[in-house]
Amino acid sequence: MYQSLKLSKEPSLSQHSSQAVRPLPLTKSMPSASASDTSFSAGSVFDYANEAIIITDAENRVVDVNPAFCELTGFSLEQVKGKTPEAFSILPLKDRRGKRQKGEEVMLRDRSKSQVSYRCHDGHFYPGMMSVNRVRDAMGNVHHHVIVLADLSAIPAHARHLSRDIYFDALTGLPNLQLLTQLIQESMLHAEKNHMPLAICALDIDHFENINVRLGQSVGDTLLASFAQRISHLLFGDDVLARVGGDEFVLLLHQGVDEDFFNQLLELIRQPLMIDGQSVHLTASLGVTFYPHDHVQGDVLLRHANQAMYRAKQRGRDTFHFFDPAHDRMLQVRHEQRQCFIDALAHDEMCLYYQPQIDMRSGNVVGLEALIRWQHPTRGLLSPAQFLPIIDTTSLEVDLGEWVIEQALRQLAAWHVQGIALPISVNISPTHLLVSNFSQRLDELLRQHPDVPPAMLKLEVLESAAMHDVQAALQNMSRCQALGVSFAIDDFGTGFSSLTHLRQLPVSLIKIDQSFVRDMLIDQDDMAIVESVIYMANRFKRPMMAEGVETLEHAKALMALGCELAQGYGIARPMPARVVPDWLASWPVRREWRSLGHALH
Repeated sequence: MYQSLKLSKEPSLSQHSSQAVRPLPLTKSMPSASASDTSFSAGSVFDYANEAIIITDAENRVVDVNPAFCELTGFSLEQVKGKTPEAFSILPLKDRRGKRQKGEEVMLRDRSKSQVSYRCHDGHFYPGMMSVNRVRDAMGNVHHHVIVLADLSAIPAHARHLSRDIYFDALTGLPNLQLLTQLIQESMLHAEKNHMPLAICALDIDHFENINVRLGQSVGDTLLASFAQRISHLLFGDDVLARVGGDEFVLLLHQGVDEDFFNQLLELIRQPLMIDGQSVHLTASLGVTFYPHDHVQGDVLLRHANQAMYRAKQRGRDTFHFFDPAHDRMLQVRHEQRQCFIDALAHDEMCLYYQPQIDMRSGNVVGLEALIRWQHPTRGLLSPAQFLPIIDTTSLEVDLGEWVIEQALRQLAAWHVQGIALPISVNISPTHLLVSNFSQRLDELLRQHPDVPPAMLKLEVLESAAMHDVQAALQNMSRCQALGVSFAIDDFGTGFSSLTHLRQLPVSLIKIDQSFVRDMLIDQDDMAIVESVIYMANRFKRPMMAEGVETLEHAKALMALGCELAQGYGIARPMPARVVPDWLASWPVRREWRSLGHALH
């Protein structure tokens, strides 16, 4: 496929045609360096390796080459056997002084890497990278050399001189992140041209840091090199394995893969590696995304594969996870929405509306409930249902809750100056209520407004809030009560353990959910629920307030059942704070509501 990757032995059609999952080849180890035999035939690993491999003896004369070498250079084993690499035109590049490094200089170290140029069958020279590993016998004498030749012809000519190791990892000889980035782009073009999927797999060894500490860095490096070699043996055709970080690798897979392949890959990784006589067991976490299903740029593809890999780690490691573009787009939208909410909170786009609460028997206003609104710059005034789900169960609920409490305290202080002394009820989310320092933060906010009696602030919690952690809820609520702040259960009747909550939770008011009150006059089931809630509240001697009271008929029916406190559209819709004084002044004119107590008799 790529001229840039003349490193692979393309399997014949009979090897994988019409197979949905590629078989994982069994590996065979190289002959031991201590063997008296000087033949270095490497078996299936040697034959099927993607890299061009040359085996030379102690004098650096060719003993064997693999098929990938023959495909890359066009030379057969018979043409190069017994010769040194330089003899068949694998030449080190000139140094800065214009002199070529001699083969002996390149081979001074047991492990080395150098840029070379090699002659192909067409007679032209191409740039390459030659990695040399010197293998010694038990006596420490040089036994043979393993040379890996990688083609660099696709790398821009102006960049080749920058560094010998700029495109390949020094430890494993694999492509590094910089080269991988180019290979991903080429792979995407190939996938589009041939209408074939491309799988990008991010692979991370589980708990490798612990292994490195336990065995030492030297053994850890050997382990990484052996691990890379094992994974390399699984590649077919133009597949690529790259090392992009410590124990992080990336696979580019072109032949078509599915869950079975990755299950087999994980199973192979679990097989122990022998390192310096030690058996080391590894597992890995894999994250996979598929192009063009995930139709984004190459760097984003790599990021998506990494996201999926971290998701695999969150699921317990030693597994794989497929990236879902649709789910990711949803998360991106949610992230953008949350960022807009954060900006709105910072730019004072949030505001509180207030809905009056009355005692239907006396007709007096007994309090107001603070309700959050978002004055959006382009969408207008938004109700809570339009934006609260965005921050559900996140820390932003805590930020909003504290903002609401502070605004309510400021409003209480402002109304106190105007001679208005009505308590304000504030809704508290379950996430906020269960924060460990909830009562401490409430105390700090109350101290910032010393002119506001704590009893003027009432907190409403959903019935389901305490179900997450009853003990934590009880503890926080008790501490708040010690500060002088009382609680009400909001939307009572919608939870699952009402009697338990009535018995355990320190609440001074029960609010009947509006979904039952609104239809109680036309729905017998809703009427039965309202009757039951009122009965339970009376049995436990807790006052109650009905939400969703829209008509005088609702009010009369509720009073007949024993509920005397109410709020709802029939009384007043939520209103800005500036409107509240005028509404309070006009309320006495609403004689039909103020005379309900007399009408009942």
